[in-house]
Amino acid sequence: MWLLYGLALVAGITNAVQSGVNATLSKSLGQPFAAGIVISLMGAMTLLVVGLILGRFALPSLSDVRAVPNWAWMGGIMGALLILAQLYAAQQIGAAPFLGLLVTAGVVTSIVLDHFGWVGFAQHPVSAWRACGGVLMVAGVVLVTMF
Repeated sequence: MWLLYGLALVAGITNAVQSGVNATLSKSLGQPFAAGIVISLMGAMTLLVVGLILGRFALPSLSDVRAVPNWAWMGGIMGALLILAQLYAAQQIGAAPFLGLLVTAGVVTSIVLDHFGWVGFAQHPVSAWRACGGVLMVAGVVLVTMF
């Protein structure tokens, strides 16, 4: 379990760094959408190579593909929107406000998703402590953004 928390921690760190790296690529190429395609292709190649190295890559069967809920195919679109936000907003508003908004929006949204058990998550009702944590996240991002 601790390994998973460590993986999430590393992902959070790379998320902060990735915003600047992706925005710099976009600025250097002068073409944000070309940069987005490069980023997506590099991500796909990384997943393919790591999957092959770990022996965990296999194509799904047609019946597996048909069993996927319609909304579950939207992850790629959401990933593209995240990349576009990095390319257009991160360098303009700064790393701390960008990541603060990104993480806070994610935490508040995740509280709602958990409460209702939406998009495949187990249901975890909102408690006073979870609500308080969400409010503190919003207060924190306001402070980071304003000062």
